[in-house]
Amino acid sequence: MAQTGSVETVWPAEQWQSVGPEELGFDRERLTAAGSRQAIEAENAPYRVLIARHGRIAATWNFRIDPLEKARQASASKSTFSCVLGIAVQEGVIRSADDRVVDYYPEMMEVATGEGPKEGRHAFPENEEITFRQFIGNTSGYMKPGEAPGKVFNYQTFGMNILTHAIASAYSLYKSSDPERGAGFGTLTEWKVRNPIGGTWSWDYRNFELREKAKLGVFGYYTGYEMTPYDMARCGLLWMHNGRWNGTQVVPGEWMTEATKVNADVRANEPEENHRYGLGFWCNDRGRMWPNLPRDSFAAWGAGRQHVWVCPSLDLIVVRSPGMFEDADPAQGSALLELVAEAIR
Repeated sequence: MAQTGSVETVWPAEQWQSVGPEELGFDRERLTAAGSRQAIEAENAPYRVLIARHGRIAATWNFRIDPLEKARQASASKSTFSCVLGIAVQEGVIRSADDRVVDYYPEMMEVATGEGPKEGRHAFPENEEITFRQFIGNTSGYMKPGEAPGKVFNYQTFGMNILTHAIASAYSLYKSSDPERGAGFGTLTEWKVRNPIGGTWSWDYRNFELREKAKLGVFGYYTGYEMTPYDMARCGLLWMHNGRWNGTQVVPGEWMTEATKVNADVRANEPEENHRYGLGFWCNDRGRMWPNLPRDSFAAWGAGRQHVWVCPSLDLIVVRSPGMFEDADPAQGSALLELVAEAIR
């Protein structure tokens, strides 16, 4: 068990423990009221909400969707990508997060005019200077005309594919010439993150429909995870404890501390209202993400309304899969988070 304040964390085995909300410090009536509001706002739309504190489940609210069904995580996968990058650096497979990615994955520059995902998108000479940190921080400018590395925050998928392929290539698990033959980044995630925390999620490759000459082996093949809410909560518990799981440091603590705070490129080049993104995580340390919630909170977020919100100071995890908020902005849906946080006595 781990200590959080004066309360011990119970690490879930194969199954999570569910207890009465009072045992976890909630006011039952206020938490029930939050659930009722969720149901009213949903009308007839399906949703799943899982609320955990101190490593145990206080409430699950499910409507019109199997609570054990796996859901595609979309961009919420970026937070797990970040964890694997931190591990790769610690293990010395990647020397530094500030290394040039081209030195590990030279294929990233082998995307000529007409071979990118759309008109005007291909590898530019300045892309050679992109670092691992810039890819995971979404400031790479990869295949983006006029965007120098580290200067513009631009949320993208293809840059993340380069990141994951470069890491997997460093472990000899990916070849751009035959993408589906190797074990891939998803298998690397199983070894380094999923299995150590008892997760059950699966993964596959995904591609957009792109032009015939697009070099998908180089910049396509997105690693997509499929998780249950309980898998998502396991990830949240790992992140809550700064990468530590039941006495074992799975993800380097220093990396988790950095990844869950707004990254330096965003702070230096974006207006304050955009100070919301770390290294694969949406972050609140600048108070710009969820102004009415604790500054130490952060989240994984993805299309399909996938959301894992973590608040270490409250020892609180809220999973929504799907939630009742707009896909377009990860700051949406804060009302429910505020109600759940306020229900803690």
